[in-house]
Amino acid sequence: MKITPDLDAEKLGQEMYDLIVQLYPICRSITGEGIRQTLRALQDIIPLEIHEVPSGTQVFDWTVPQEWNIRDAYIQNASGKRVVDFRQSNLHVVNYSVPVKARMTLEELRPHLYTLPDHPDWVPYRTTYYHEDWGFCLSHNTLTGLEEGEYEVCIDATLAPGSLSYGEFYLPGEIQDEFLISCHACHPSLCNDNLSGITLAAMLAKTLQGVERRYSYRFLFIPGTIGSITWLSLNKEQARRIQHGLVVTCVGDPGNSTYKQSRDGNAEIDRAVAHVLKHSSQAYEIREFIPYGYDERQYCSPGFNLAVGSLMRTPNNQYPQYHTSADNLELVRPEYLADSFEKYLKVIELIEGNRSYINLNPYCEPQLGKRGLYQPIGGYGDNKSFQLAMLWVLNQSDGKHSLLDIAERAGMAFDMIYAAAARLEETQLLKEQGS
Repeated sequence: MKITPDLDAEKLGQEMYDLIVQLYPICRSITGEGIRQTLRALQDIIPLEIHEVPSGTQVFDWTVPQEWNIRDAYIQNASGKRVVDFRQSNLHVVNYSVPVKARMTLEELRPHLYTLPDHPDWVPYRTTYYHEDWGFCLSHNTLTGLEEGEYEVCIDATLAPGSLSYGEFYLPGEIQDEFLISCHACHPSLCNDNLSGITLAAMLAKTLQGVERRYSYRFLFIPGTIGSITWLSLNKEQARRIQHGLVVTCVGDPGNSTYKQSRDGNAEIDRAVAHVLKHSSQAYEIREFIPYGYDERQYCSPGFNLAVGSLMRTPNNQYPQYHTSADNLELVRPEYLADSFEKYLKVIELIEGNRSYINLNPYCEPQLGKRGLYQPIGGYGDNKSFQLAMLWVLNQSDGKHSLLDIAERAGMAFDMIYAAAARLEETQLLKEQGS
């Protein structure tokens, strides 16, 4: 099946990039107004439902934390100049810092300052989610330029009972079995990790609204780790309907595509992504599951063991700009966003089109010529390849092999096998199993 045969990749990539530009300044965290502001912006694209889960709610072995909000923060020197200023970059404050208003010497301040000596112009991203503390992040060059003396330190923030916010969009299909698309929406001004994932997921949801769907689709825009744990805790039975899933992250950088498999490693989603990447004519890497990374490790926990992998470009922590101010609007590019989007769409098209068929003329080969099946068909100029695809489909369609099984065994692209099956079905040589 083709969801969008007339996809304008250049226009799509620019649209995704423009959304990243819009969301970039917002100070997001695992709770608070920043993530709500982000979710509300996505409501202009898709009818996203925003859920609020009260602080203190028990979710498996975790507890929904207090809500964090920040208005301003700075370090000011003796002459009244802000040498570190939250208004210039929200990365300057350790995310989830408790309120501070004090005067202290540079020596007293140093244990609360974080830099990257190997990249002295960059500002790191640091958090203190589940341990009450505070701090500032700054470039190492700024730190080395600070003079000894007294500084005014201010973090105008609140950490108080509130709620955890997440966005959910459900698209019903012909069947109740679900395809999950999940992304973490909690990071502040970091473009690849994970504004790229947020924008791709939103555009994918927008695209799928306008097409017929076999599967139902659930899109989750959640705070990392605690968000997926919370959703799974509140939707334990609903989660059983998830048959396929992808965690979207780091999809806008120039690196090659990388796929991290689900816990089982041979689920239909694992095979589908591997097939798409193999036939993309681009370099790629397949990695086995490890219980470290993003929310796939929650979906793949043994109690759920959902078939959820993660399709990205350069994996987390493996590009130098990761979790720094250099993960900015220059790192992500429209063409890489568009390329990632197209691969996600191809995976969905494969899953949607992967059926099993029954050969209605199973005793020897049917005569294809009298049915007009030896003519160029469906835009495939290489008619011999298409004929071979039809023969593979006829031979393997015994109700035990899916089209993906056939494509893998034949060493052919799924699109050709799918087209061959569709043509054979038109000529009543094939029928879908169960129809």
